[in-house]
Amino acid sequence: MTIAPRTLRHTTPGARDLIVLLPGAYMTPEDFVAAGFFAAVDRQDLAIDVIVVDFDLESISGGHALPMLQQHILAPAREHGYQRLWLGGISLGGLLSLCHVADTPGCVDGLCLLAPYPGSRLTINAIDRAGGLDAWTPEGGQLDDPEFRMWRWLQRPPAAFPVFVGYGRDDRFAKGMQCIAERFPAADRLAVPGGHDWPAWQLLWEHFLASAYLRR
Repeated sequence: MTIAPRTLRHTTPGARDLIVLLPGAYMTPEDFVAAGFFAAVDRQDLAIDVIVVDFDLESISGGHALPMLQQHILAPAREHGYQRLWLGGISLGGLLSLCHVADTPGCVDGLCLLAPYPGSRLTINAIDRAGGLDAWTPEGGQLDDPEFRMWRWLQRPPAAFPVFVGYGRDDRFAKGMQCIAERFPAADRLAVPGGHDWPAWQLLWEHFLASAYLRR
């Protein structure tokens, strides 16, 4: 049995939706609080709960993080009776969110991806050498790698599955993030001023909260 990860929760009376956020590398749940993510929910007066999960790099690299996420957070949240479950994260947390949805269909009802890390150079270069995502066909043991499975899912994401993708225009990973964003309708993606940093992520979070995603 896996051990439940540490979490930080923000609850709202009568919450209808739950958003589970996964941090980027070397981030903690407290960083989200310091950046005003919980305060932004209160300002928007939204009927949502938020859980930020504390994953260390060892659990991620060892392949334990996402099974823990499903067993200890997402599955119980389904039983709780939320109308919708959202999964999202920043940078590496965004990549993990995509990987989990690719491997676990139906686990959540939508994604909020803030500057999602597009994966390693090995993965990106292999797809580029094939002529881009639409031309790429998995070969060899590529699909043993969750990053490749994530990109295969992105070739044909479910049409009715809501996904918000945002990133800073000057982000050092912006090219790969744009490739992710372009797999979804224009209304569901946003590029803002900034780089791979909290000011850009704060702006994107505010935009997500103020949009129609949580008011439908």
